[in-house]
Amino acid sequence: MCTSNLNSLDLDPKPLLSAAQPSFDFQWPIRLVFDCGALSRLGELMAEYGGRRALLVSDQGVVTAGHAARAAASLEASGIEAFLFDEVDENPTTRHVDQATAFARACRIDCIVGIGGGSAVDTAKGANFLITNGGRMEDYWGVGKAKKPMLPMIAIPTTAGTGAETQSFALIVNEETGQKMACGDKKALCKAAILDPVLTLTLPPGVTATSGIDAISHAVESWVSKPRNTVSCMFAGQAWS
Repeated sequence: MCTSNLNSLDLDPKPLLSAAQPSFDFQWPIRLVFDCGALSRLGELMAEYGGRRALLVSDQGVVTAGHAARAAASLEASGIEAFLFDEVDENPTTRHVDQATAFARACRIDCIVGIGGGSAVDTAKGANFLITNGGRMEDYWGVGKAKKPMLPMIAIPTTAGTGAETQSFALIVNEETGQKMACGDKKALCKAAILDPVLTLTLPPGVTATSGIDAISHAVESWVSKPRNTVSCMFAGQAWS
């Protein structure tokens, strides 16, 4: 009835509606599992996605803390073999992705787990691009350049700041040029993210502080962005609190 009345007055309703509320197209395909001790559900979740041989991407700090071993144990308890690649460094480069990809191919993996900070998760995403679509990481710099489906992936962040587990971009540094490449594709989106706050307790105090500032920065950026909407403000407000 509202549209009919507006049409009878020869008015365009779009400016009137957008002035009160910007339009948006909201999709949330990622499964979020939040709980203290939720890491123990990794094997159960990956089995639902048909995984049998998992590439487990992590770094030495997470391995030392014992989180990678617990992730592997959960996978193996569900009948899924775990193959650990733990050579991720901060700000991963094309070299790290290439090494992870070669390791994964040799192990004939069919699913991927990224456990650690944003660097581990991004390296896992990058490997997923190359394992399934071939080529080099540079080929996927930009948006929507993957042609084939990707392997099911679960992300398990050990910090609370990057948000890498909930978006479809891998930020990878070109080893030769030093350029940071944002490689994004909807196919690279994780099937699920396990949010286990217990994993953050082993972080050094400095990393806890900087990842907290990272989360606050994301919240502020989203809140003050001109195209913000009801959904983005909801998430920004919750992140801030």
